[in-house]
Amino acid sequence: MDQIMNKVGSYWIGQRANQELNSVGDDINSLSTSIEGGAKWIVNKIKGKMQKPLPELLKEYDLAVGIFPRDATNYEFNEETRKLTVYIPSICEVGYRDSSVLRFATTVTGYLEKGTLADIEGMKTKVIIWVKVTCISADGGKIYFTAGMKKTRNRDAYEVLRDGVTVDKF
Repeated sequence: MDQIMNKVGSYWIGQRANQELNSVGDDINSLSTSIEGGAKWIVNKIKGKMQKPLPELLKEYDLAVGIFPRDATNYEFNEETRKLTVYIPSICEVGYRDSSVLRFATTVTGYLEKGTLADIEGMKTKVIIWVKVTCISADGGKIYFTAGMKKTRNRDAYEVLRDGVTVDKF
């Protein structure tokens, strides 16, 4: 009778331990989905999923690494939908070597494909007035900005990370 009770007890303890471990895993997953913004990478690091730096991701998709300001280090990228969300500490402007200027909101979103960042929200460029950038595409040594009209610029002006200058409004 003692042997039967020992086996039942160890089976029950094993099942209970398994449930607790699964519960911890579920808690980590639910915590991961509930955390907003830049803090999400901490949970991914704990779970062993480290994302590459933003410039590496852009390079992997054949885009210039310096499109975003240097302090835009936190981002989320959904590989299934290809949605990219970049978090920038404050609204800022970045001037580039070709004298162009981009203005960034604190959150910039778009859909990333090889050589293209499309359906962009949160980015403007100065073309006499500030105009919303809706698409950035790259082809060889050129980079194309669609902001009401398509504007071609030399890609090498965007290959260097630059600091953003804080501005009052987007």
